[in-house]
Amino acid sequence: MRRPVDFSRRARRAAIDGPPLRKIPRYRLGRGALLLLAIMLSASAVADEPAALPTSRTDLTPKDQARVLAVTRPTTDFTKPEPFELMQGGAGTSRRDVNRDAFSQSSANITFEQEATFKLGNALFRKNWVSSPSSTQASDGLGPLFNERACQNCHLKDGRGRPPEGVGSTSMFLRLARDAGNAEERAAIADHKVLNFPDPVYGTQLQDLAVPGLKGEGRMRVDYQEQKVTLGDGTVVSLRKPSYSVENPGYGPLDPRTTLSPRLTPPMIGLGLIEQIAPADILAHADPDDRDGDGISGRPNIVRDELSGAVTLGRFGWKAQTASIRQQAADAFAGDIGISTPEMPKHWGDCTPAQKDCLAMPNGVQERLGTAEAPPPVMDLVTFYSQNLAVPARRDIGKPDVLAGKKQFYEMGCIACHTPKFVTMRGTPDKAQAFQLIWPYSDFLLHDMGAGLADGQRVGEATGSEWRTPPLWGIGLTATVNGNAFYLHDGRARTLAEAILWHGGEGQKARDRFAGAAAADRDALIKFLESL
Repeated sequence: MRRPVDFSRRARRAAIDGPPLRKIPRYRLGRGALLLLAIMLSASAVADEPAALPTSRTDLTPKDQARVLAVTRPTTDFTKPEPFELMQGGAGTSRRDVNRDAFSQSSANITFEQEATFKLGNALFRKNWVSSPSSTQASDGLGPLFNERACQNCHLKDGRGRPPEGVGSTSMFLRLARDAGNAEERAAIADHKVLNFPDPVYGTQLQDLAVPGLKGEGRMRVDYQEQKVTLGDGTVVSLRKPSYSVENPGYGPLDPRTTLSPRLTPPMIGLGLIEQIAPADILAHADPDDRDGDGISGRPNIVRDELSGAVTLGRFGWKAQTASIRQQAADAFAGDIGISTPEMPKHWGDCTPAQKDCLAMPNGVQERLGTAEAPPPVMDLVTFYSQNLAVPARRDIGKPDVLAGKKQFYEMGCIACHTPKFVTMRGTPDKAQAFQLIWPYSDFLLHDMGAGLADGQRVGEATGSEWRTPPLWGIGLTATVNGNAFYLHDGRARTLAEAILWHGGEGQKARDRFAGAAAADRDALIKFLESL
């Protein structure tokens, strides 16, 4: 086996020596500065957006830029693995044995001192918070309303959650939101001051748990209807279509305008690498007006970074609504656990003014520790941990059925959204993420996935039928890590085949090619996905 290879050394040379690229249907390469500027202007709602979104990489020399373009272009040779394909997380890829801890390993290229920081962050990620007041003052502040007591309880083994069976769940929750109702609210969304508006009583998320002396907000209920789909060769597949409701709402009915959007907790691997993909490289795959006529648009979700106030590119979350890992962690602390941070100083979590009994509960701020329940050192450690969970190495990449499945993945048009490769930026805050060739299989853009997957909930510039393309790296280890295999934003798909068959909208053509393919070709494609 090859040793971990940093792209900044040998991979660049291999990229230059590769074969010339022939046209691959339904895949868009870089489009140039004029198209990027058009993308940004079409998405723009405030004057500072074009300046905030760079149209080209400034961290590379022209020679390095040429090498990056060469190594990230899609392959045309499916007879053997590509150079360094095994190391899908770059030099930080984990080569540990495949088991339930496959997603819980630290990046292989961090230093010995950083390994200690990672372990401290892991301890905080697993820590159960308790209600206030308590004798463990560094751990109190839970809630008062919450979904879980620890980050790890939702991100099971640092992997994905699972949908509920009947009523209730600890690893999937309901986002609550309504669209703008008047000109002032529409202006606030257009100016990126808010992503949407919460339910006036229940806030941004349904919390089913509460501290002693307080009642929870209700329980999520999911009901499924089976739908039969007949494939081209006569094979019948049963898909389950979910519907969601709130049982026993504790504070009266929800606002009639409030939409319910189920969200399954996603895997945590590779987040620090995703954070260091150059914005220009993501924008290069956008085509909001479908100028090439392939039916694939791809739009960035332009958001305001709550930490810096700058207008920037969203890349995290099911609707690409968050710009950074630190902000994602702060949002989760506030919404899921009810813990305040310097970034989100909500000492009572998601409690609203209508929930006066919730706001009357004590909070866990300790003046000697800071002005938040999770002060800066806690956020530093949890953020570092989240940035350095390693992507596992690929498996079986040279097997004939995996290579055949990879060819199907390309030729069916899946890479039009699931972009195989990027090279991260130079000069990153942590050099472990700098200039790495990575294989996330995502463009990190919004795509309309059709009515079947629509939740009807607008989040920033994401419409009610748009979702960010989720990265596919690690997807083949879902059952190994989590003991189950549920896919898509709400876990409705019980197999990878079901997940593909739910694709609509911009994914309809690729879905139809999969449905119409021979059984051997479908099986090979699944084998390829299982190798990721």
